[in-house]
Amino acid sequence: MYKSVMLLGLVALLGLNSCSTKTAEKEETGKFTVTAPLVIDTTFTKEYVSQIRSVRNIELRAQEKGYLQNIYVDEGQHVSAGQLLFRIMPKLYEAELLKAQAEAKAAEIEWRNAKTLADKNIVSKNEQAIAQAKLDQANAEVALAKLHLSFTEIRAPFAGIIDRIPMKLGSLIEEGELLTSLSDNSKMFAYFNVSEPEYLDYQTHIKDRGNPTVTLLLANNQPLPYKGKVEVIEGEFDSETGNIAFRAGFPNPDKLLKNGETGKVQMVMPLKNALLIPQKATYEIQDKKYVFVVDANHKLKSKEITISAEMPDLYVVQSGLTADDKILLDGVQKAKDDEKIEFTFLKPEEVIAHLKLKAE
Repeated sequence: MYKSVMLLGLVALLGLNSCSTKTAEKEETGKFTVTAPLVIDTTFTKEYVSQIRSVRNIELRAQEKGYLQNIYVDEGQHVSAGQLLFRIMPKLYEAELLKAQAEAKAAEIEWRNAKTLADKNIVSKNEQAIAQAKLDQANAEVALAKLHLSFTEIRAPFAGIIDRIPMKLGSLIEEGELLTSLSDNSKMFAYFNVSEPEYLDYQTHIKDRGNPTVTLLLANNQPLPYKGKVEVIEGEFDSETGNIAFRAGFPNPDKLLKNGETGKVQMVMPLKNALLIPQKATYEIQDKKYVFVVDANHKLKSKEITISAEMPDLYVVQSGLTADDKILLDGVQKAKDDEKIEFTFLKPEEVIAHLKLKAE
């Protein structure tokens, strides 16, 4: 009997403790922090993957067929405008020039004889005209032979850096065959694609941008020391991607940038009346973002939102929320739809002030 009373008392005590614990847990889980979106004029830095190109980059190809007789430069070498780079064996073209010059000399003698006879009315003026035409044709052959001979020397059309040289001395070069490439890296272009909405925002607010410069983030995540500027926007959108290409120019005095590099162009974009919320106030389901909105009865309602821009710790909301909405800030993962909660409201300015990024 005594043992039974003790057992019943122990069960009752455990039950009381259990109820107290559940009540405490319920009270604890019922306390949340709530805030609201912040409406503000600000800016954010948008990154675009870019392809880096030289201000001038051309392929140097053989204009005549022959054996590669001389290579006067090395790969990666800086050359001056007009500098001799390659020579294709010129013997054949030298012989053609000599033949053309000899024929031109003979044609000139014929023309002089015809002119002398025509002046004495021994032959007609037509004979002199025919001799003149033959001389002109012979001189044209000389000019053509000189041109072919000049093609055996490949010179740099501008100052730049020599790329890879695939052919070696003695190689038989076909007409049009690639000898090397030449890059003028004094200035570099970074090409990047911008979506149609971002393009419209850029063009609409370009007067409000202040400093129009952009930054180039290199492949090692280090910024180029020199700022660039958006110089050109292409004339039409890509029908497949819906993007339009921008071109930013960057100085390259240290010759750090090379043709074909990749990087990221960082462009500061203006935001008027932007609706900012903390990233931690959101959750994701199947690539869609949601927040919990607190209604007038303190009940949680799940709501899908659309994000237009992303900052460190912050999202810019495009649709789904208004400035008057109250959203759940903490405890998002354990909250449930239609759950009634008790909460503490924090002003959005206070919330954002404690994040890594402070809106300006």
